Amino acid sequence: MGDWRQDYQSRLRTPEAAVEAIPDGAFVLQGNAIGESAATLAAIAHRARSGGLRRLRMASLLPTRHSAATVLSPDVAGVIEWMSLFSSGVDREAVRAGRAQFMPIQFHQVPRIIRDHLDVDVALVCVSRVDENGYVSLGTNVDTNKAAIAKATYVIAEVNRHMPRVHGAGWVHISEFDAIVEHDELLMELPVPPVREEDAVMGKIIADMIPDGATIQLGIGGVPNAVARSLMGHRDLGIHTEMFVDAMVDLIQSGVANGSRKVMHPGKAIFSFAAGSQRMYEFLDDNPAVEAHPVDYTNDPPNIARNDGLVSVNATIEIDLTGQCCSESIGAEQFSGTGGQLDFVRGAYDAGGTSIIAFYSTARGGEISRVVPTLTPGAAVTTPRTDVHYVVSEYGAARLKGRSTRERAEALIALAHPKFRDELRRAAVELRYLED
Repeated sequence: MGDWRQDYQSRLRTPEAAVEAIPDGAFVLQGNAIGESAATLAAIAHRARSGGLRRLRMASLLPTRHSAATVLSPDVAGVIEWMSLFSSGVDREAVRAGRAQFMPIQFHQVPRIIRDHLDVDVALVCVSRVDENGYVSLGTNVDTNKAAIAKATYVIAEVNRHMPRVHGAGWVHISEFDAIVEHDELLMELPVPPVREEDAVMGKIIADMIPDGATIQLGIGGVPNAVARSLMGHRDLGIHTEMFVDAMVDLIQSGVANGSRKVMHPGKAIFSFAAGSQRMYEFLDDNPAVEAHPVDYTNDPPNIARNDGLVSVNATIEIDLTGQCCSESIGAEQFSGTGGQLDFVRGAYDAGGTSIIAFYSTARGGEISRVVPTLTPGAAVTTPRTDVHYVVSEYGAARLKGRSTRERAEALIALAHPKFRDELRRAAVELRYLED
């Protein structure tokens, strides 16, 4: 690889010079979530605003504040065509209004879709400081970045000394970059979700379903945080997850999640992307107990199934009386994306473990039931009824696998808020799930 220091200097650019090489009409794939390239995105938006670009296509799985202020700003919408791979809080409104397209996609398939189906001209990645051998780490976002780097014709790496150097499969040599931008900025921190009364109840229910020695996958939000708090009395847990969050730092530092009984990567907590607090980013930096890998490795259902007895915990927006889960839309309106829910639902069951779909019994301040007779017209089925294993609300837990539609309806009505149960029972009779 020669003298990497000379190569590094030869590739060093200002943000403006780096984006000047992006051709008009190019397709740009940017890093997700905490892996956004703040200075590079600002330079692209400036070029679009100043008339230096007539048309640019851009895509991301999870844009955040940097995208919102730059390439997703309404004043560049006539130049930058956006493709959402998840429909997050930042680009959801653009999708809803028709100013952005949406691509339905399972998280573990994103790298293959990049390789096989997308003509990626430019990849933007945010990376850690360079080491003495010329390597940087993709840090919080190994997820899809490796595939993007390999496919793109032109790769811009934004070096941020605050990005943690994370062990695992996220190392990249600077020779793989065409342009390097240096920009130091504290990583975005996720706000702590508000605590709901139901969280502690559901957290305890779910924690009681997780045996000592299990490997776990948790998402983000009040319920997963409550689950983690309720797991503090457990022993020898392992972590294999798509998203690493603050609650997992607590489990590891307390010794609860030591990975000692893991079959796959024993002693290591495995993830694909991370988002949380500054404390968490500092914990990840050069920590050999934690490894990041591409999402087609972490979320590949056969790989998940190699973790004996894995327990996955995910959330849904709406569930019908047969067990169909809509976890990404409100009716036909796209609210989020499929993400990795189905990956872990299937992987956990094939691991001989437990897949749990959790939901609050009501939404909109108690006005509507999340348990419905049939899914709202236009709703996307994220997890088919044939895949749903266990469901949990603040009113308890129920197994759906191996149960008839009648048994499922009875179980789900019992998990609904009491004020909706009579209405649901009448609907179940009309649908012939239950007898009058």
